[in-house]
Amino acid sequence: MISNQGANAHRYRSPIVDPELTEGGRPVSSVRTFTPRWRVSPLTAERMDTLMPRYGVPDGPLDQDAAFGRVAPLVFEIGSGHGAAAIAYASEHPEHNILAAEVHVPGVARMLARVDEAGLTNLRVHRGDALEYLQQWVPAGSLEAVHLFFPDPWPKNRHAKRRFVQQHTLTLIADRLRPGGTLLIATDHAIYAEHALEQLAAHGGYDVVLGERPSWRPSDGFEDKGVLAGRSITEIRASRPR
Repeated sequence: MISNQGANAHRYRSPIVDPELTEGGRPVSSVRTFTPRWRVSPLTAERMDTLMPRYGVPDGPLDQDAAFGRVAPLVFEIGSGHGAAAIAYASEHPEHNILAAEVHVPGVARMLARVDEAGLTNLRVHRGDALEYLQQWVPAGSLEAVHLFFPDPWPKNRHAKRRFVQQHTLTLIADRLRPGGTLLIATDHAIYAEHALEQLAAHGGYDVVLGERPSWRPSDGFEDKGVLAGRSITEIRASRPR
């Protein structure tokens, strides 16, 4: 499932979720739109073995006190790649906790190493699908913000259903955000920006504005590539009404 930031290996691709399939009133994933295709080097394996127990969060209901050693405003980042944006946010907002979700094992391993090197205590990592984690383990009303930076645009019309921003995902995120909490979306594809704005307008559960680029977010990765290719960056801020 975004993704930014840094020199990601791929963009976040969410699983397809059938809104008719529910578990406790929540949609559950069916067919995934990504296939794990990576090799785990000895360095990656070592980082996962030594650092994931320290910085990872296990499956199960999210307990901030147990995961971070404190309770603080919590940000959830979808598809963190190598972690550049998540690490920058954690560094610039020490008063917040941030949980970064990413499926790509080499990216997770690199992120863990950078978190450890920086000595960050307010960043934790979920190695797995962000949407499933949101569905199953994040309590309602517990998130300060959700970050979705440069997701896979799926630019062809026939692939529109595979884009992360859909009615059911917007409903799920709105439920997990606190009143006044925000969903930040950034994309370098005009088709995706149009799609996201249309979905948000149809949903009606957010106050939507075209926002400014966050000063803390690094530009390397998909953002710089998009600009070099002549594409403009669209920043969307969607807030849950208070």
